[in-house]
Amino acid sequence: MTTKIEKIGVLTSGGDSPGMNAAIRSVVRTCAYHDIDCVGIYRGYQGMIEGDFKPMDARSVNNIINKGGTILKSARCMEFRTKEGRNMAYEQLKAEGIDAFVVIGGDGSFTGGMVFNQEYNFPVIGIPGTIDNDIYGTTFTLGFDTALNTVVEAIDKIRDTASSHNRLFFVEVMGRDVGHIALNAGVGAGAEEILIPEENLGLERLVDSLKRSKESGKSSSIVIVAEGDKTGKNVFELKEYVEKHLPIYDVRVSVLGHMQRGGSPSCYDRVLASRMGVRAVEALCEGKTNLMVGIQDNKLILTPLEMAIKGHTEIDKELIRVSDIMTT
Repeated sequence: MTTKIEKIGVLTSGGDSPGMNAAIRSVVRTCAYHDIDCVGIYRGYQGMIEGDFKPMDARSVNNIINKGGTILKSARCMEFRTKEGRNMAYEQLKAEGIDAFVVIGGDGSFTGGMVFNQEYNFPVIGIPGTIDNDIYGTTFTLGFDTALNTVVEAIDKIRDTASSHNRLFFVEVMGRDVGHIALNAGVGAGAEEILIPEENLGLERLVDSLKRSKESGKSSSIVIVAEGDKTGKNVFELKEYVEKHLPIYDVRVSVLGHMQRGGSPSCYDRVLASRMGVRAVEALCEGKTNLMVGIQDNKLILTPLEMAIKGHTEIDKELIRVSDIMTT
């Protein structure tokens, strides 16, 4: 501990993800452990601008580690994107006596924190919370593991009815720009095909693959489709295309939607959130700022927010190869 930090704010911004409450709990209790006051900032940067603050102590975060969503609420804030809005936020933080803050969210939240830090030299540490797992500088983001388990459980149930009725199901999962959920859940659930933004499978190859599956004796099939699949067709257009070219299939569509972002966080997400919360607070106390806590090779690392925002995550090529072999 090298820098005197007396009061730390914590907020969740952007979309919610399982594990955010566990991270809030970790930040609050680490502050209590180090005799630092902690303040919850409600409704993200909007609440920062409006001074929507609430003191939090170790007991105020009882029984939240198992809850999905975020007790601090979350909101998009266009006003924080303006210099005037950020100045209002700074004045509110000063009035409350907050010396630094931890922001839990994705690249938009980190962008706000980075700009704020550059303008006011205000200490900021980020914790990556998004089910998409699309933040550079960490192998896993909070909520990704839970979302995978939710998707796999849903696909297992869909397969039961697909097998009973000899049907082909297209299951759409979240992932507008990245296919981490689709690829991992597809392999884990034994999907026959996986369509992701990073790879253009092509409609003809999809039809050929489904045709081979039928000829090999498969009576039902599951195709996982990420929102941003590069075939250029949405999941309902894919259904129509396959019905037209493979009338032997009885095709159904299931869009999992926002259920992927809810639910009780997995043990992995709870432990990861706890570790990241401790590191975030202690990094601030060490005089570090404008950084994101991430995990690589099961070790916590710190990455500049700018790199976390601008960097690109890579799809696991080895897992794509495994997927190709498993769908044989």
